Amino acid sequence: MIALSLIGIGTGNPDHLTRAAEAAMRAADLILLPRKRAETAELLDLRAAICAAVVGDAARTATFDVPGRDPALPYLDGVDAWHGAIAAAWREAIARHLPGGGRVALLVWGDPSLYDSSLRIAARLDAGAIPVMVEVVPGITSLQALAAAHAIPLTALGAPLLVTTGRRLATEGWPGDIEMVAVMLDSGCAFEQLDPAGTTIWWGAYLGMAQQSLLAGPLAATAPAIRDERTLLRARHGWIMDCYLLRRDAARADASDR
Repeated sequence: MIALSLIGIGTGNPDHLTRAAEAAMRAADLILLPRKRAETAELLDLRAAICAAVVGDAARTATFDVPGRDPALPYLDGVDAWHGAIAAAWREAIARHLPGGGRVALLVWGDPSLYDSSLRIAARLDAGAIPVMVEVVPGITSLQALAAAHAIPLTALGAPLLVTTGRRLATEGWPGDIEMVAVMLDSGCAFEQLDPAGTTIWWGAYLGMAQQSLLAGPLAATAPAIRDERTLLRARHGWIMDCYLLRRDAARADASDR
């Protein structure tokens, strides 16, 4: 039996770890650390530093290479094939480093519940010879970190919040009469395709980390600055993780679906 702990570790700041996350890390017989392309080595280093800070010399870690997604395939087909390849990489790493079974931990950026596929990938592990029991330890999401960094609420008074992706915002536009929209996984600055009138944006990258960057203001004036900052930061670090919150004036939001 493999007991797999998916541990939300927040957005790169060790102070984001909960006591439950620390306990799960210490209880693990093996902590798997994903290794992606060379320019994202800092992400591997951050996970290794968190392990060292929490578990110390007793930490037993192993790295594995994360397969890339085939951009030639249709998006959903490509993601499905990619998840299958990642599950195979997990299965192979576990079999190599923990052949007798035991407790395995994966450190998940943010929280496994929000635009993260760790749970979907974990569900594929039972296709192997060893049964897998999955435990989730929640963590701080980037949206929580964004709201805290800007000292703002995620919701207007008595109003809903819609969480979506940059891909959907670009293709579908502003979602109906929603006043507050949180956007994640936006590599193309989809906010630039919106009519900016009456809209405010709060943006953040590397939230909670030493290189955190924040911008906020009316969308018309702030959008170019965000694009320039994203370009600069990606060139400097080789990777970027960011998200943003959009608020449209209530009167404008009410009229948007007419």
